Amino acid sequence: MAPIALITGASEGIGKATVLLFANKGYDLVLAARHSDRLAIVAQDIQRLDRQALVVPTDVKEPDQVKNLIDKAIEHYGAIDVLVNNAGIYVSGPVESFSLEEWHHAIDTNLCGYIHTIHAVLPHMLARRQGAIVNVSSIGGKVPIPYLVPYTATKFGVAGMTEAMHAELKPKGIHVCGIYPNIIKTSFTERAIFTGYDEADARSRKQQLEEILHTPFVEKPEDVAKAIWEGIKHQKAEVVVGSANFAQTAYKLFPGVVQWLSRQTFKK
Repeated sequence: MAPIALITGASEGIGKATVLLFANKGYDLVLAARHSDRLAIVAQDIQRLDRQALVVPTDVKEPDQVKNLIDKAIEHYGAIDVLVNNAGIYVSGPVESFSLEEWHHAIDTNLCGYIHTIHAVLPHMLARRQGAIVNVSSIGGKVPIPYLVPYTATKFGVAGMTEAMHAELKPKGIHVCGIYPNIIKTSFTERAIFTGYDEADARSRKQQLEEILHTPFVEKPEDVAKAIWEGIKHQKAEVVVGSANFAQTAYKLFPGVVQWLSRQTFKK
């Protein structure tokens, strides 16, 4: 019987690349995201690889929907071997410009969304004394980034949760891994939150990021998918992806310089 991987945010970007890689590695998949039409297209790609795909449209902010996702996956396949938490949202702007609603939207998606899936799947994995949980964080979970404060807060939360879970669950047969990429060339700006001192400032922040995404040095979703696979295959506690290694090392050696450069990059 093929192993089973459940991947959130599976309809595009990192999630889609991870789905296709796992299908090529012999996994059957559970696909979760909000847009059922996009998930259906990914499911067809998986079926062309002679693997099974169960599509369960899910908003990870909603615990009841997440419970339904886990229940349907176990009912259909009998087990979940790997959970990849990937669904998230990017948030950019001066910290004072965010509304409480925007703060909660970032936290509910990027942090609570991961908590919801883990809470729902953990009893199943503990009963089997096996499984793997991969949390896709960000270099923003290792290096504090000004003007991305709500985003950084959620990613530091994911990083801390992941490290603590790794320490606690390893003796119980469950492997927990954190993935830390830099900016990745995807369409995430479509659903991102951009605020500013005025509307023009918010638009310029989005335009700046889109320009960065078109530069050749920005890594691709497939790079993150490979890191996820490496984390599972080699039982790594964390994998820092590509250029994020440079950012992490630079911050450890020269924190003041990195903070100054980050302020100059993101303040306008």
